[in-house]
Amino acid sequence: MREHTNPAVFGVSGVVILTFVTVGIVATDPLLNAATATRDWIGNQLGWIYVLCTTFFLVLAVFLMLSKFGRIRLGPDDSRPEFSTLAWFAMLFTTGMGIGLVFWGVSEPIHHLTWPRNSDFLVPEGEAPPVEAADEALALSFFHWSFHPWAIYIALGMSLGYFTFRKNLPLRPASALYPLIGDRAFGWPGNLVDILAVFGTLFGLATSLGLGTLQINGGLSHVFGLPVNQMTQSLIIVVITGIALLSVLAGIDKGIRRLSVINLWLAFALLVVIFLFGPKLWMMSTMTTAAGEYFAALIPLSLSFPSPLADPQAAQWTTTWSIFYWGWWISWAPFVGIFLARISYGRTIREFVVGALFAPVIVSVLWFGVFGGSGLYYELFEGAGLSALNEEDRAFRLVDAMFTFSPVMSDAIALLLILVVTIFFVTSSDSGSLVVDTLTNGGDTHPVRGQRAFWAISEGAVTLVLLVLGGEDALAALQAAAVVTGLPFAVILLFMLWGLGRALAEEPPPDAARGRSVQERRTTPRPRSE
Repeated sequence: MREHTNPAVFGVSGVVILTFVTVGIVATDPLLNAATATRDWIGNQLGWIYVLCTTFFLVLAVFLMLSKFGRIRLGPDDSRPEFSTLAWFAMLFTTGMGIGLVFWGVSEPIHHLTWPRNSDFLVPEGEAPPVEAADEALALSFFHWSFHPWAIYIALGMSLGYFTFRKNLPLRPASALYPLIGDRAFGWPGNLVDILAVFGTLFGLATSLGLGTLQINGGLSHVFGLPVNQMTQSLIIVVITGIALLSVLAGIDKGIRRLSVINLWLAFALLVVIFLFGPKLWMMSTMTTAAGEYFAALIPLSLSFPSPLADPQAAQWTTTWSIFYWGWWISWAPFVGIFLARISYGRTIREFVVGALFAPVIVSVLWFGVFGGSGLYYELFEGAGLSALNEEDRAFRLVDAMFTFSPVMSDAIALLLILVVTIFFVTSSDSGSLVVDTLTNGGDTHPVRGQRAFWAISEGAVTLVLLVLGGEDALAALQAAAVVTGLPFAVILLFMLWGLGRALAEEPPPDAARGRSVQERRTTPRPRSE
């Protein structure tokens, strides 16, 4: 095994992050303007790269699942999973989706209801949208939260799981480039890739943590009357970063795993409550119809990148929504992908794809079907006024509208919602700190706790700066960071998959692989949970 300490990556990453935080404090407006201008240029000129890349990742994941390569294990042939299926799924789901699902579950379908992509449903200002627009609004939400994001995570997670546990290379993106550039993958080219992965992880994670902070602030204001301002949001970030720091020091098994399983059950309880007290027939009807529309339009939607000259309205929608999401998911790929690889020792490629692609999609459809479907119903038929509220307030207004008969129960459900978002915040920060510290230590799966604590604090600082940069339009700053940081890593992901393809092509047939010596199979160590 190669030496894992990598002071170059740690030093450069640390200096750049500290510089960003400093510049964000002393030159807020210029940095925000530069980030926003870069985001707009990428969306208009290079958005097609995101569209083609995400579609390719999805097609490749399905191909590998169905092909003979699906039987290959992420580890020696006699290896078995380190974590139970429930714990594994809880960790991958809470890490990969958590905060975003809660934040956008009600809000995004409402956005699409009042500004649908399909020109047949464009609604003149001041007029109510037709009921048929609800199905499309939910289908578009499925599109952004189902197959494509998880295909992006799988692309990186599968590559690193294969090279780390089967080829005995460090857990770092550069390892997937070894079949292409050999030992140079562990020189300056590999260090550059790892540094970009650190930036993508920190800024992608900061986007989600920022959304979580906005929603926690909205919930505390809703229940306790706390002011919605940067001071309150700063205190939220500081407090929850402190909690995440304790979880970081506890390790994967005692920290992330336990919190993830607990939050999975809490989120499930929240889902059941909203379903039982919500418009059940409407939710089931809209969910199934929207799922049918989504699957029927999966290929056209996946390859859609309208020209501003031909259809300005559709082009604006695509840039605002799909390109933002693809950039966000790709910027999250190092974080979620490396963490997925770390917890997936011993699983076959087929198990990995099925668990990380289809299972989360089912949960996403159910979540948006229940929360988004309820929001659409109360907006269309009960005059809830969700579209006039900020994104972070819509879920709490839905709870109010649903529990008008019991204000006490309404507050209790709102508190449960805040708790779920908070634990998602903690597990995301914790696992993100583990990933960044793994990267800056050259792929060591048991990094130094003190450095992991440094990165946990850094994540909170970057989130704080982005919220301050955005001012009243904090969401724009968070979206700009996601789109900008995702672009360079989209290209790196393509090269990583090229390296994976070359390595898989050299794999012996399964029967021949079973005949390898016990000594050879033991060259890859089993990960040790902390």
